Amino acid sequence: MLRLRMNRLENKVILITGSVTGIGKAIARRCVAEGARVLIHGLEADLGQETLAELGDGKAVLVLKDLAEEDATQLLVEKAVNAFGKLDAVVNNAAQVGLGNIHDTDAKWFRRMLEINCVVPYLLIRAALPHLREARGSVINIGSVNAWSGEPNLMPYSVSKGALMTLTRNLGDTLMREDGVRVNQINPGWVLTENEAKRKRSHGLKDDWYADLPKVYAPAGRILWPEEIASCAAWLLADECGPISGQVFDLEQHPFIGRNPPKDASTIPTK
Repeated sequence: MLRLRMNRLENKVILITGSVTGIGKAIARRCVAEGARVLIHGLEADLGQETLAELGDGKAVLVLKDLAEEDATQLLVEKAVNAFGKLDAVVNNAAQVGLGNIHDTDAKWFRRMLEINCVVPYLLIRAALPHLREARGSVINIGSVNAWSGEPNLMPYSVSKGALMTLTRNLGDTLMREDGVRVNQINPGWVLTENEAKRKRSHGLKDDWYADLPKVYAPAGRILWPEEIASCAAWLLADECGPISGQVFDLEQHPFIGRNPPKDASTIPTK
């Protein structure tokens, strides 16, 4: 487990959705390493138990729940408070991911994407608000750089993350002013999670596709690690973040506006 000198999150209780794999799991690891106790959440019992064992006895509790179920958000809050006596922060990381464009996205799929990626985070913040208010706590919404426009075949996903970004800014202003609760968003770029690796292999790419990427997509010669997203999350959750609220942090290795013309014009499917 990651060992740090600072315990910026000492005694904090943090609820993290979608945290038995990928970015959510990396955030849970970082929070525990910095002194927090966490509620982890997911759908896969085996991955949940593995993560629970890794985080350590007494450091975490696990809830397996489909967030589309009506009682899901209230249940998560109650489980966290019952386990640890309070709730200081929420990380809305769980997301519905999938392809879709204007030609093949029906109403059911579009509504599911909006429900899981925007409505559920809103409902979880609302359910947690009495505890967050008492703690003068914080919320992080995990979005995507696709929120700014998105790729053609990620239309419903991109729209849902754009809606989440507006929710972040709206509540980041309102809740800071009225309740002392900070709300910010991280928009990860291209991150090497387990699911991303599987998706690219399913697209026909070789197992080590990420080892030789065109500089136009990966100027550093690699894409981001989940632990690098977790580093930003730890700062946003810590008191040293101060009153910063309503902000969106794009975590990518190149700008989206004003890039220099690439020397390598070759292409590879991204994000």
